[in-house]
Amino acid sequence: MKLHLVTLSSRFLSRGSDRPRSRQNFLQSFLLRQYLRRGLIALCLILIGFIGSVAPARSASAPISEIRGVWLTNVDSEVMFSPDRLENALQTLQQMNFNTVYPTVWNWGYTLYPSPVAQQASGVAIDPRVPILQDWHMLSDLIQTAHQKGLTVIPWFEFGFMTTAESEIAAQHPDWITNRRNGSQIWQDGIYQRRWLNPFKPEVQQFILGLVLEVVTRYDVDGIQFDDHLGLPDDFGYDAYTVQLYRQEHQGRLPPANPQDPGWVKWRADKITAFMRRVFQAVKARKPNTVISVSPNSYPFAYHHFLQDWRTWERSGLIEELIVQVYQSNSQQFLTELARPEVQAARQHIPTAIGLLTGLKDTPVPIRQVQQQAAWIRDRRFAGISLFFYESLWNLSRERPQDRQAVLRSMMAGRVERPRGLGR
Repeated sequence: MKLHLVTLSSRFLSRGSDRPRSRQNFLQSFLLRQYLRRGLIALCLILIGFIGSVAPARSASAPISEIRGVWLTNVDSEVMFSPDRLENALQTLQQMNFNTVYPTVWNWGYTLYPSPVAQQASGVAIDPRVPILQDWHMLSDLIQTAHQKGLTVIPWFEFGFMTTAESEIAAQHPDWITNRRNGSQIWQDGIYQRRWLNPFKPEVQQFILGLVLEVVTRYDVDGIQFDDHLGLPDDFGYDAYTVQLYRQEHQGRLPPANPQDPGWVKWRADKITAFMRRVFQAVKARKPNTVISVSPNSYPFAYHHFLQDWRTWERSGLIEELIVQVYQSNSQQFLTELARPEVQAARQHIPTAIGLLTGLKDTPVPIRQVQQQAAWIRDRRFAGISLFFYESLWNLSRERPQDRQAVLRSMMAGRVERPRGLGR
């Protein structure tokens, strides 16, 4: 079509140009050329518009690189409890153009890999509740298969300092457990009862650090991740060890009775920050290219209610990837969280992405909500998204799995690489 139009135009515009003509003939020829030229331009514009309406549109803001992550957990999911199911999951994620998986490795007070550190501390090397894990080296297979499919693997220490109320680690080391001012230890997490390991106690710190270092050393991982549980609920920290430590550093004064006392919050948060620095330095000494990823809650909530000063961690260079959990259904609140100053500041230093909730067992999330939130994130040029969690991508929902999959495929159209570190 294009070549035909050019040939036609050339014939008309060149006709009679090699012989003299009267003024009238010249004007007629000039007007004819102008008429044809304008007509051809209009026809081309019509054709361009027609082609544009048929061809798929490509957004001007389509990402060149972004994190496209999914968390894999053993809560309300059995994807990590079957070789075939795990293989199929990784294959599906690769085909849908995800590029990162965050598999849990420390959960419910147990590891999901054979751990000498856990064996020594609790007498249990791997989660005993799952028979198949006793004979199948799940983490090794997951890493190998994911890497073959081009997926980045960043193991996720999901429980952080938290454990279950009845776990072997709590039974073996009751002095590792912290408590409230009234002496109570149980923290209610929905229908589950939890206890918290004391993040200020050297033995606890060494235990968590040992878990991290054995994963980094023994496995071909691309990074490690902590979430909001590498902290402590603000009303904890009144155990005998922590009280004595506080008194040693405050001329014998007792910790404030108010858990939200600013000085008391800061003192505990600073201790956890010091541990985070220790983890960062130890991991980098073992394997310098290991990415240190953190997925916290909104900063005011994380700091005041979980003593997690991730803003200072980021400013101090202790985080290399930040994925802020914004599990909001209210649009205005969601957008407000994206605009928070500490989130915007982090974006200048490190890849900063947003964690989206795709649903829980009893709390389905419409896939169109996920799609809209992802669009807002991309419009603001964040470093990507991570979805919580695999099982609720198209299951655990009132919507048809094939409908949710279709939307996710449209969201993840085209394969992209993960962003590199931005530097400082």
